[in-house]
Amino acid sequence: MAQNKALYTFGKGLLMPFYKLLYRYKVKNKGSIPAEGGVILASNHLSFADPVLLGLCEKRRLYFMAKKELFRNRFAAAVIRALGAFPVERGAGDGKAIKTGEEILREGNVMTIFLEGGRSKTGDLIRPRSGCALLAQQTGFPVVPCCITKRNFNRMFSKTIIHFGEPISFEEFGFTAECGRRELRNATNKIMDEIKRMREEDANELKKG
Repeated sequence: MAQNKALYTFGKGLLMPFYKLLYRYKVKNKGSIPAEGGVILASNHLSFADPVLLGLCEKRRLYFMAKKELFRNRFAAAVIRALGAFPVERGAGDGKAIKTGEEILREGNVMTIFLEGGRSKTGDLIRPRSGCALLAQQTGFPVVPCCITKRNFNRMFSKTIIHFGEPISFEEFGFTAECGRRELRNATNKIMDEIKRMREEDANELKKG
């Protein structure tokens, strides 16, 4: 999948000072994403700003699955496609999106998935979807959990922590050749459990100031 490298780099440079001001973000465990090769970045999802925040915090360029509604406007669709996003039909077992994700990973890129399949409207974690685990099982690439935590969910200029976890390998998930729903659910829960751990740690840190 093509991505406009110049536009991506320009966008990062343009947005970084504004996002530093708006979100006062801190990055934890930066560098946990392998320097090369395919890897899946699995994050929770709090706001429309999350893709930008993740892109600003990671040196490697990121690709994203994004809800298909964002691609209805031709101009907007052209821009976000150039930045490395592609549409997915949420809750429909979108095989085409999974295939695109596989191609991106096999080309040696970072494929970003919001584990919950949509934004949280309360700031709390919501039930995760199995698409990330399915992609990991079908490709064999590792998953790096990531947690975005805000001090005050509904306030601007609220301090934010972006916390990258350690990679979870194919072997750690315990996938078998006949991987079924239970294995995918267990793998999904394993990713979410790590996000929950980071969220608790970071929420306590934010409370202390």
